[in-house]
Amino acid sequence: MSSDSQTLTATRVVLVTGPSGAGRSTAINALEDLGYEAIDNMPVSLVPRLVDGPAPTHPLALGIDVRNREFSVEALLELCDTLRGWPGVAPELLYLDCRPDVLVRRYSETRRRHPLTPDAAPTEGIARERALLDPVREAADTLIDTSEFSPHELRDELVARFGPDGARPLAVTLSSFSYKRGVPQGADMILDCRFLANPHWIPELRDLTGLDPEVVAHVAADPLHAGFLERVEDMLRFLLPAYRDEGKAHFAVAFGCTGGQHRSVAVTEAVARGLAEVGWRVSIRHRELERRGLIGDSRPTPQGIGRASA
Repeated sequence: MSSDSQTLTATRVVLVTGPSGAGRSTAINALEDLGYEAIDNMPVSLVPRLVDGPAPTHPLALGIDVRNREFSVEALLELCDTLRGWPGVAPELLYLDCRPDVLVRRYSETRRRHPLTPDAAPTEGIARERALLDPVREAADTLIDTSEFSPHELRDELVARFGPDGARPLAVTLSSFSYKRGVPQGADMILDCRFLANPHWIPELRDLTGLDPEVVAHVAADPLHAGFLERVEDMLRFLLPAYRDEGKAHFAVAFGCTGGQHRSVAVTEAVARGLAEVGWRVSIRHRELERRGLIGDSRPTPQGIGRASA
């Protein structure tokens, strides 16, 4: 490496990899938005030539894809060891992981073929790729499981971990879910809304959701509703600054009800508005509405609230 580069502040070089479908492209785009010079599908052999030259003016984010014809686990691990020994370079191996069942679902939704098994079911390719990359996963400096992340939430996580100093506010995600389908993984706090009046038993409300004013009004009419919201918001206003000051990057609260369609949705929306009004950056996800196609991105979004799509 040139002597000039040795005298400068170390350049951050983030190598981004993981199984296909886990979010590498989303991560590369997010890092580019953060000011990184981003290159996706970077051949491993070219990384030293890119780094060994005039010192970059921006940190680097390099996407390493198993589909690249010269990819090998051994070469990638050797590259990481080499870069760690170079002065002027601060390398970091970022591994984006994802559960196999979620990867299968993502491939089914997009109708893409897995790159390792283009003529077979995605399940076989997913299993082969995860086994191939297991040593890389073990060697990763940063591991992010994207199984329960929307693209928006993954971006929030990357901002918190890789953004410039001073640009790392606590990201808050509020979600609704159905207890019938199980509690969401990764939630820091789970609150049960099943004690509130259930619109399901009102015929004219049954097919609506907690986004509809009629359902919101019905849930809000429950005598326990106002006190519940007040206590939840007070608790979060107390806790969130403490988690932020402790260095936590992301805090997820999940609200559940029987079907994930009415009460939990209405409460999630109400709490999000309350937190946004006092300055918290909040994103929302309604798991069951997304799964059933009952929600889209075209509806209005209050200021300070992000819509996290599946």
